[in-house]
Amino acid sequence: MTSTDRLPLDRPTRDRTELRGVLGRFATGVTVVTAGRAEPRGMTANSFTSVSLDPAVILVCVLRTAAVHETILAERAFAVSVLAGPQEKAARHFADRHRPRGALEFDAVETTPGRHTGAPVLVGAQAWLECELTAEYDGGDHSIFLGSVVDLGRSVADDPLLYFAGGFHRLVD
Repeated sequence: MTSTDRLPLDRPTRDRTELRGVLGRFATGVTVVTAGRAEPRGMTANSFTSVSLDPAVILVCVLRTAAVHETILAERAFAVSVLAGPQEKAARHFADRHRPRGALEFDAVETTPGRHTGAPVLVGAQAWLECELTAEYDGGDHSIFLGSVVDLGRSVADDPLLYFAGGFHRLVD
């Protein structure tokens, strides 16, 4: 690549489409982040990573305008369900801004309340974590939430749902 092939660092935000295209070349897992006991909320997220094993801390980025954002702040806790290959429908559901809200938001998926946070954990997930919110950082149009892991689990199957280049994929053996 030559220097003429690169975008200038000070290029205006009008290149958001190009930025999404570049960032979309990084394959990620797919999660559903949930929070709330009485009125649970959720959203699909692929901005999730481990931060520390000792102590156990994870990071998730949540759009500030997402309903789950305020619920995480109010509850000071959240859960992350790492989706399995067959859960693409759930990923699409929680990414749909026009999905039902309130009690109906979780009618499309089977969940169980987390033992420590009460946040919904998706049944059939590849893995899941319950977290206490330990820090919040400004991430532009997102908040960067750090969570201290208070409970976790995983399935025996190795069939993760992946996101790459704007679409959902599965591993092929």
